[in-house]
Amino acid sequence: MDDFLIRAALGGIGMALIAAPLGCIVVWQRMAYFGETIAHSGLLGVSLGLLVSINPTLAVFLSAVMVTFGLRAVERKTNLAKDTALGLLAHIVLATGLIVTSQFESLQVDLMGVLFGDILAISNLDLYMVGIGLLVIWGVIAWVWQDLLALSIDRELAIAEGVHVSRIEFLFSLAIAATIALSMKLVGLLLVTAMLIIPAAAAMGISRTPEQMVVFTALISCFSVISGLVASLYIDIPTGPAIVVSMAFFFLLTSLVKR
Repeated sequence: MDDFLIRAALGGIGMALIAAPLGCIVVWQRMAYFGETIAHSGLLGVSLGLLVSINPTLAVFLSAVMVTFGLRAVERKTNLAKDTALGLLAHIVLATGLIVTSQFESLQVDLMGVLFGDILAISNLDLYMVGIGLLVIWGVIAWVWQDLLALSIDRELAIAEGVHVSRIEFLFSLAIAATIALSMKLVGLLLVTAMLIIPAAAAMGISRTPEQMVVFTALISCFSVISGLVASLYIDIPTGPAIVVSMAFFFLLTSLVKR
């Protein structure tokens, strides 16, 4: 195999392992729109990162963190429902990112690459970043796993049991932001939410425990990455969308198995 295919496979599997536990929490807590909102902030992050000459991945992460703080502020200062606040922020940051991109002629933004990714162009530095992200995010999730489960089951009961809800939600938001920043080059900002949601939704129907669901989600994600790479190689289709379609296939398959 060529080196770029090996790097693509390793990077994709690494991101699949990162996204697996986070995707399960997103599905349990019905936070799909939160992930979509954070992903939309990525275009603004890329544009501002290029404007001030910093690493695009770091810029996307900082932009996602900024949107997370913005969401908390909107929720505290207004009476808007959470989904309304998310929709408000999602469209504001996406529109602002497009305006910044269009107004500065010096910005050379590959919109197709940002929106849909290019996993075949992953570098050794990207692999190192994915590896570090995997260790850090899995460490954080393992640290707060029981609290996340308690929040997923019953928020009020978790508060009564002494769970520091604000701290747990903030750490989880940071993990989502880091995952989206790392995933940008692989599947792009438009498809990264699918990487969080579809494998977890596929694993839900065939899992009996939360930990088992995480394992099944990771396996489905890894097989989807390999299947998408193979399909892209032999059928000559975009790799990022091919990975997402592979995930959709596994979702249909597990739905049939459950039935």
